Amino acid sequence: MAITKLYIDQRVQDFPETLSIQSRLNLPATVVTNCQDVFDYVLSSKDPILKAKQTLLLTCNNGAFIKNCPGTRCYTCCDYKILHIGTFCHLDCTYCILQSYFHPPVLQYFVNHQHLLAQMKNLFAQQQITRIGTGEFTDSMIWELWTDLSSLLVPAFADQQYATLELKTKTTAIEGLKSLRHNHKTIAAWSLNTHRVITREEHSSASLTARLNAAAKCASWGYPLAFHFDPMVIYEGCEKEYKQVVQQLFSTVDPGRIVWISLGTLRFMPALKKIIQKRFPESNIIYGEFITGLDGKMRYFKPSRIELYRSMVSRIRELAPHVCIYLCMEDNDVWKESLGFIPDDYGGLPRMLDERAIQHCQLDPKGLIGK
Repeated sequence: MAITKLYIDQRVQDFPETLSIQSRLNLPATVVTNCQDVFDYVLSSKDPILKAKQTLLLTCNNGAFIKNCPGTRCYTCCDYKILHIGTFCHLDCTYCILQSYFHPPVLQYFVNHQHLLAQMKNLFAQQQITRIGTGEFTDSMIWELWTDLSSLLVPAFADQQYATLELKTKTTAIEGLKSLRHNHKTIAAWSLNTHRVITREEHSSASLTARLNAAAKCASWGYPLAFHFDPMVIYEGCEKEYKQVVQQLFSTVDPGRIVWISLGTLRFMPALKKIIQKRFPESNIIYGEFITGLDGKMRYFKPSRIELYRSMVSRIRELAPHVCIYLCMEDNDVWKESLGFIPDDYGGLPRMLDERAIQHCQLDPKGLIGK
């Protein structure tokens, strides 16, 4: 989806990053002294979410660039950290939680990179294993057409030994990664789904084949890889179709290059249901058999989730028996029934993933001390 309107926070109008982005977009810019003007512009539309996806605000991050993942005590969390480089996304997935997470939704990119680099330097100085990614509040790679973000982040992570950066996307915007010095510290990651879900629910995203071909390219450039089957959608015939995705994955990518694969099923806050009904009336994704989970989100019944997880785990282990598989936001019962163990059997999920990062990203294992 194309950007049609550009706003610039007055505080950053002379920043080099701002000038570079404006040149690439080749759009006239409106300079604002109060970002509320942008919110008001978006909210004035009949479809504020769609308008937000076409409107870019260049501004400052006034808070922390590095945040803890907003998990919940009710389900096993991976202790991931977020590199908060911007908000929202111009892809248009029906199920996207960001549609109801931000009030109002605004596509923002933070250009005060000196603060970003300073906070990253402080993180690296702690010399503890850290897994961090930019894909929690946005798609990691949508910014590649207009910014030099990857060329800023990837070499910075390459110069240290304790943190790994995961760039998760549904796009194929990877060419900027080709010539970067990464030292295996950046993981190129993709969200995967069935052809049916991608075409019906993940509007403006790349096809499954295109995503996997992009992953194979990144592997040829030496990047470690990760894949996230999340959210998996339960529908008639879904098990067969998800197994076909697994087959295509390992027909395209060497399992030895994969750091981890996560599995998670569709879950959403109740407020998102009305948004989906209004914006995507043709979608039936919200009409499955759901219950309210311990985190307040709507989830498929536990037996249904376990059945799909078991099917996926079985097929992945047939084709790639040594690949690390983990569940996103599930409890110990689901872990035990789906994978045959619980994370505590191996020191907890954070430690499991830290050890995989050490192995594939060449992190210093001394960074596990004290964790």
